Amino acid sequence: MSERKVLNKYYPPDFDPSKIPRMKLAKNRQYTVRLMAPFNMRCKTCGEYIYKGKKFNARKEDVENETYLNIRIYRFYIKCTRCLQEISFKTDPKNTDYEIEAGATRNFMALKLAEEQARREEEEAREEETNNPMKLLENRTQQSKNEIELLESLEELRDLNRRQETVDYDLMLKQYNGEDKIKRIMEMEAKEDEETIKSMRLKHKRLQGDAKILEETIESVETPAKMKKPNTKTKVETSTSQCSSRTQKHILSNIIKRKLPDENLSKPNMMGGLSLVNYSESSDDNSE
Repeated sequence: MSERKVLNKYYPPDFDPSKIPRMKLAKNRQYTVRLMAPFNMRCKTCGEYIYKGKKFNARKEDVENETYLNIRIYRFYIKCTRCLQEISFKTDPKNTDYEIEAGATRNFMALKLAEEQARREEEEAREEETNNPMKLLENRTQQSKNEIELLESLEELRDLNRRQETVDYDLMLKQYNGEDKIKRIMEMEAKEDEETIKSMRLKHKRLQGDAKILEETIESVETPAKMKKPNTKTKVETSTSQCSSRTQKHILSNIIKRKLPDENLSKPNMMGGLSLVNYSESSDDNSE
């Protein structure tokens, strides 16, 4: 397959360019060109705004009998996007701009108008100088005064620069402010030393306080560990002794009640029985 973009073309040995037929084209032939609107414009018929940068398929032609320094001037034809009215504008190489011809009006021409006004003022001033010799003389005297003032200001600036070059600011500072600087430096160093000492003392006090708190916490943790556990054996022994004493008392009281009817003894009085019980209880307590 042949390549789409060919750099080298084949010419046969019997090639004769004079035999190629040439088309006869008109001198002012129009070409279709894709371009963007060079400025903001407004259509005269429908009032549609066409902004700068809008793309159009335009017709291009050469402007006859119009050149600027042998530079061709071209004319472009576009159509309004709303009413399809034809708008024409051409190039302006003198001002490096475009000039509208028909079909629309140009908008936002503040800069161009200001430049034109400045040119007009300059032209008017030149015409006035040429026609009025007194005005020309006044302008020249004013220009000479301005030049003299500029030269004087330049000389003053040069003198100031020379003076500044001769003066040594370091020596002046050492002469006048050397002792004061040394005193200030000494005072600053003393203040810094005092602040460092205070900070060290505060740190030492804080460390001591932390150590005391740690000792107290250690002691509070150790004290419950050293506490002796309650002796459960002694408690159990006391409870068993109390139970045994109670059982012995109960047994004695039962024996006394049983022996009385066997021996056919007369029942003692209530006071006597109580005294025997009390006696047995006191004897048991003493025995314990």
